[in-house]
Amino acid sequence: MFFFLSKLLVIFLSPFTWILLTLFLGIISKNRRYGKRLLITCLLLALIFSNRLLLDVLARAWDIQTYPKGNQQYSCAILLGGFASEDSQSNGYFNSSSDRFIQAATLYHQKKVSHILMSGGNNAIRKSKFREADYVSMRLRQLNVPDSAILIENQAKNTLENASFAKKMLEAKHLKPPYLLVTSAFHMRRSILTFQAAGIDVVACPSDFKAGNRRFAYDDLLPHPDALSLWDLYIKEIVGYLVYQIKL
Repeated sequence: MFFFLSKLLVIFLSPFTWILLTLFLGIISKNRRYGKRLLITCLLLALIFSNRLLLDVLARAWDIQTYPKGNQQYSCAILLGGFASEDSQSNGYFNSSSDRFIQAATLYHQKKVSHILMSGGNNAIRKSKFREADYVSMRLRQLNVPDSAILIENQAKNTLENASFAKKMLEAKHLKPPYLLVTSAFHMRRSILTFQAAGIDVVACPSDFKAGNRRFAYDDLLPHPDALSLWDLYIKEIVGYLVYQIKL
């Protein structure tokens, strides 16, 4: 139930939904004064949530940017799914968050970790045999990461399950903490909260920085359509973080 409610909630958390709703209500409103206010609200929402500068300010405040320092070695990098998707033929492909994969593979080849635990099933509402962890483990082997160094957890549908299933696997393999936690920077704060609540000692290793670490450009003051989708990510994460704080 929690899984389905979270999917539904995303629709109502989207600024694009708010823009469409205020536009629609403004157009159909029989009260001219009220309709005008709604249309002005629609315009303001569009300007605010298409602004890259405001998005970067939020990202710098929200993202966890701690990287593991020095030459310390870790027994395992926990790689959270969400960067590989299923195509129309039920085959896997890397999406725009694939920097997570690059980060984990690099850590292994730099000998900073001895194992990679890939955690991710299929969070689509419709049933499918595709499992992200299975696809990613195959791609890791193509990069000369041996089977002995790959742990596959292919059932988790969300961050709560990532932590729960990963803990059992790490304990079964007797891998000593702390572990490096590899996920997107915008998702790291909620992930750290979840894994620590599950009793897993993790060190943040963020990747896939969507915003906040760019240099300022004057065109950041102009509307950017891609900013809308990024606001979706951050609003979802902030709300998810607050929900998890209550739930955990």
